[in-house]
Amino acid sequence: MTESNRHFCDQVQSQILGIHPYIPGKPVSELQRELGLTYISKLASNENPLGSSPKAIVAIQNTLKDISRYPDGSAFELKSYLASFLGVKPTQIAIGNGSNELLELVARVFAGRGDEIIYSQYAFAVYPISAQVVGATGIEVPAVDWGHDLTAMLAAITDKTKLIYIANPNNPTGTLFSRSQWEAFISQVPKEVVVVLDEAYLEYAKSFDADHDYPDGCDYLQDYPNLLVSRTFSKAYGLASLRVGYLLGCDEIIQYINQLRAPFNVNQLAQVAACSALSDQAFVAESVLLNQQGMRQLIEGLEALSVPYISSAGNFMCIDLGNAALDINQKLLAEGVIVRPLANYGMASFLRVSIGKQVENQHFMDALKTVLSK
Repeated sequence: MTESNRHFCDQVQSQILGIHPYIPGKPVSELQRELGLTYISKLASNENPLGSSPKAIVAIQNTLKDISRYPDGSAFELKSYLASFLGVKPTQIAIGNGSNELLELVARVFAGRGDEIIYSQYAFAVYPISAQVVGATGIEVPAVDWGHDLTAMLAAITDKTKLIYIANPNNPTGTLFSRSQWEAFISQVPKEVVVVLDEAYLEYAKSFDADHDYPDGCDYLQDYPNLLVSRTFSKAYGLASLRVGYLLGCDEIIQYINQLRAPFNVNQLAQVAACSALSDQAFVAESVLLNQQGMRQLIEGLEALSVPYISSAGNFMCIDLGNAALDINQKLLAEGVIVRPLANYGMASFLRVSIGKQVENQHFMDALKTVLSK
């Protein structure tokens, strides 16, 4: 937009003007329009390559006849399913339009101008955006080995700190911190500072944790009322387009979140699909196994090409292609492979690759080999 077309700039809240919107992965249809390709592997958005649970599809089909009705604004059935599955009370759960909505709602509830929100370098883009939306000061703590430096994050806490965002495993880098590191951190956070533990990739992380050292956030809710745990149905459960996330915490904080949450924020198709997906743990197990196999496939291929990568506990991995990363990304698109450039994360030499089906992973490896040989 040109300056001559800006009529309301002076009326917009100042913190909004500086926000750089979240950039999603390129859709398959867009690449088809641009290049006329018919065979495309989308490995950019950490989606489940198996799709969704058949039970979830049936649940949606059975609910279509009622789409003229408003959804259950309290998501009673979904919260009941989750409470039983996780061993918490329904009053400890808030349901969101994806976990993104809930991450931002926490910032809106607890922070404003003059306050500080802490997050790590190379962490999920929604954290700094949430700080900007509410006018708070974002405090980015330098990463160590592409992951959270929990000791430094503790040291960054001041009397202005209201909120800390932490992801385990981290997106986009896939790094993981251990149970002992987590416990040393959370035990020292002042009780008035709210900590959001983002576990969007929980199911995958547990599958890579041979030593059972992954700190499941649910295990700490009772001892730490200032802890919130964020999770999603978009990844291992394969419901990304339906946008269903949930937040776990003490009754009081969840009540505040629900006071601000928009009515009917999660549609009825999404709610019934999430209930059915939760009941189909066999599908989740199959998805996790496929991810383990795909991760090994990519690691073997990348090592054969001598391409450096960051070890990941998610359903994606970051590969380091140096100064040629953006050029290689464009050449991969021409080969029908969509991956994710990470320049907006301050990682300009990296591309993030989601784990797909075997044939999709091979398509990527073949395309990368072709591009690197030119």
